[in-house]
Amino acid sequence: MSSDDNTLRQDARVIGLVGLAHGTSHFYHLIVAALIPWLKPAFNLSYTELGLVMTVFFVVSGVGQATAGFVVDRVGARAVLFSGVAMLGVSAVALSFAGGYPGLVLGAFLAGLGNAVFHPADYTLLNQRVSRARLAHGFSVHGISGNIGWAASPIFLTSIAAVQGWRAAMLWAALLPACVLVMLVLNRHALRPDPIAAPAKADGVQGGTLDFLKLRSVWMCFAFFLLTAVALGGIQAFASISLEALYGITRELATSSYTSYMLASAVGMLAGGFLGANVKHHDRTVALAFAAAAALALVLAAGAGPSWMALPLMGLIGLCSGVAGPSRDLMIRAAAPKGATGRVYGVVYSGLDSGLAIGPLLFGLVMDAGRPGWVFAGVALFQALAIATAVGVGGSTRARQLAPA
Repeated sequence: MSSDDNTLRQDARVIGLVGLAHGTSHFYHLIVAALIPWLKPAFNLSYTELGLVMTVFFVVSGVGQATAGFVVDRVGARAVLFSGVAMLGVSAVALSFAGGYPGLVLGAFLAGLGNAVFHPADYTLLNQRVSRARLAHGFSVHGISGNIGWAASPIFLTSIAAVQGWRAAMLWAALLPACVLVMLVLNRHALRPDPIAAPAKADGVQGGTLDFLKLRSVWMCFAFFLLTAVALGGIQAFASISLEALYGITRELATSSYTSYMLASAVGMLAGGFLGANVKHHDRTVALAFAAAAALALVLAAGAGPSWMALPLMGLIGLCSGVAGPSRDLMIRAAAPKGATGRVYGVVYSGLDSGLAIGPLLFGLVMDAGRPGWVFAGVALFQALAIATAVGVGGSTRARQLAPA
């Protein structure tokens, strides 16, 4: 077998294992949301109280994610990833035995801790163990696996809850990370981390543990994720309801429109992997993709077209957003100083959790004001703002790379 064949098999193995773990983490993003119809009457809770449980998850994950990046760079990504997968299983067991509201909050807290490790650990492993020629494809599969986790979670949980109850659904959910952990341990050699190296100098910044925080590009990456996640949070929480009000369509068609967004986003990520592998300036790909998505969101916001437009427009928005995904991750990779990959991804991706915590609350206020069109206008606004940060990241990174010359 040739060296190229060995490298291909190794790359595919690592990408598949990391993608499986990432899909598991996204599955747990919706473990409470999917079971709201059962949890609300079981504990006599308001939607605000249930929303707070989900906010606990994302706040803990966001804060923990920034911390986990430092741990990844200190002890290695493999051990941190294993601990996160295990913690997800523990959280589901805790949720299944919750006797009241505090038990739900505790379970969400544990799930947030588990979820916190995935982005810094995943991206560090991909950067260390996947060849440069296939790295864009690795980022593409990573994003697609997350979408699959989001799509599978409600179907899996509600199907079991309808027959056996929500506690049984939680216990069945605990089997997923248990099985994934076994697979990761059996293939642990493929995920071996690189030796821990001392942080390097970058952009005129000395190599201390926290010195990467002085880089302007790191904080612009954080802002990019925060802005795009606010838009995503609005789409996930209120796109279907907004489309019903704007276009007078049935709930089934509105839900199908959101499904088209998710499926098209996965297709976009697949295409974006090939694009990212052949394009040098990834920030420009991101900017063009989000510019198209924002323009389409404004068309939806107007609510002036025929009702059948809702489904294809949502699909096109998802396609454009998905295309940006692999280039986005490559853009962050270029912005990260050598030896600080885990820390950079941890801090940057904490912006994702922050945005997902803010988005539903912000767009909920818009919906309460009776302005469903403003949901998509807001999505367009935050995507447009994200374009400015992406261009800033690319320019700052190029300037840093040229500085030694």
